[in-house]
Parts: sequence; structure tokens; C-alpha cells
Amino acid sequence: MKMSHSRSTRLLALLAALAATLSMAAGCGGREAQTGQEAKQINIGYIAWDEDIAVTYLYKELLERRGYEVNATELEAGPIYAGLAQGNPDLFLDAWLPETHADYWQQYGPKLEDLGVWYDQATLNIAVPQYMTDVNTIADLKGRGAELGGVITGIDPGAGLSRTTKDKAIPAYGLQNEFQLQTSSTTAMLAALQKATSEQKPIVVTLWHPHWAYARFPIKDLQDPMGAMGAAEQVHAVGRQNFSKDFSEVTEMVKKFRLNDQQLASLENEINNAPKGQEQAAAKKWADANPEVIKSFAG
Repeated sequence: MKMSHSRSTRLLALLAALAATLSMAAGCGGREAQTGQEAKQINIGYIAWDEDIAVTYLYKELLERRGYEVNATELEAGPIYAGLAQGNPDLFLDAWLPETHADYWQQYGPKLEDLGVWYDQATLNIAVPQYMTDVNTIADLKGRGAELGGVITGIDPGAGLSRTTKDKAIPAYGLQNEFQLQTSSTTAMLAALQKATSEQKPIVVTLWHPHWAYARFPIKDLQDPMGAMGAAEQVHAVGRQNFSKDFSEVTEMVKKFRLNDQQLASLENEINNAPKGQEQAAAKKWADANPEVIKSFAG
């Protein structure tokens, strides 16, 4: 994605950087970025996407076993990238490239350290219930605005999925006069999806792979013959500048880290089913049940 160089964009970038600094300071005690191989306190920023929550708490569990003090703080993507560029947080495990987070990478990438790919089949999607049998492509939504209340139910407004849907898919398929993207949160979108499918009502949502919702709800991705939602992407781990120098042990773990679809889905499902506040306990349970996976990167 090309970024606008307008005054408003520069102001938004400045505000994002300020938000990142204040939020991470509040969540992590205002720690300055550490240096030196003996650094044992690490800040991980994460977005409210299930795969990021899952792997962040898995790393929190594994690193605490090795004696690290791990602070995990939830933010939107923009403030995380801006914070990484300033040295806090230290690590982000859910950078979707080359498309979803392209604008953030264009702005902040030169100040960050790409630690490698741990999942390579990430896709952005528009989905509907399977019982909407005559809606199989995004183009099939045209003419159905009234039936669907003129709404595509989305997630948080700062997500790359939201920008791609609003700026690319909706205009590419000529839906702008019938639909608007209703952004809120992943939790709100899933609640709306659960309600609609339980009542067998039509709904259209933005979603992504990997996600446990595909196993829980009777939904299907709409085909995207124009490629407006982008090709399959890679999920990267990204560190602040000098991360590999300051956290050599963690860097070695991250660079070996890989999860396939089945492993990631089971980890997400374990954590998603845990009570709020018990994410790390669920990650521990999963790690203990999958010793060979853990040994492959953190043995």
C-alpha cells in the first residue's frame, strides 16, 4: 500500500507514536529499551488477533521458564509499530507482510529487525454463513445491501484487514453504494456472527486465516477473483532495533519457531476456551501436551 504524505497522515503517525509510548509505559512501567546480552526483562506487544494472543502467551510462558520477566501489552497495530521504532516494546509476533501491515512496514520497517516467518498461509477474507448458498464470491454481494442491512461487520478500525476491505475490496467490486464497513472489535464481530448463525440469519463479516471461527461456525470464505483482498501472506516476528544483539537467546528461539495449521488451531482453541485472565495457564497446558513442538524451537 502506498502511504499518503499529507499533513493529516503525519499527524496520525505522531499521535500513534505518542499513544505507543504512553501505553507501553503504562503497561510495562515505562522501562527504557535494554541493552546487553544479559537483559532478562522483555516487553511483548500484541494485537487482539487470536493467533497473536496465543503465541504471545506461549512465549510468555516459555520465557518465564527461562527466568525472563515478560510484560505482554495489548495495543492496536499502529501504536505497536510506532513503539517498536522507539525501542519499546521489544518484540511483536504478528506482523502480516507484505500486504496487511504494508503501510506500517513502509513507515517503520527501516528502524525494526525482521526475525523471520513462523506461518506462511495467512489470508484476509470476507465470509458468510454456508446457508447463504447463492453467495459464493464477493461480487455476489452486489444487489444484496438491503438484505444485509448495508453492513459488512468488521473488526478494529486500525487493522490492515479493515483498510483492505474498505479501500480495496468494496470499491473493486462496486459495493460502495450499498455497503459500509462497520468496524468495532474482533470480539464484537464474533458475537454478531454467533448470533446470526444461531438464528440462521444472513451476515457478512471480515475474517482471516488462521482462526478458530472456521471450526466453530458454519461459515465459508467468499471467492475473490479480482484478488482485492491480497494473496496469502506471511506472519513475521519483528523486534526493535538491536533486538538480536540484546536478546540472543530469544532470537534463536524465534528464528526456529514454526507452527502448522493444525498446531496453531489447537493452540488458539486451547487459549480461546480458557477463562479471561487464564491465557498463560492455557498456553502452559498446551505446551505440556505438545513437548515435541516446544522442543523444535525452545528445546
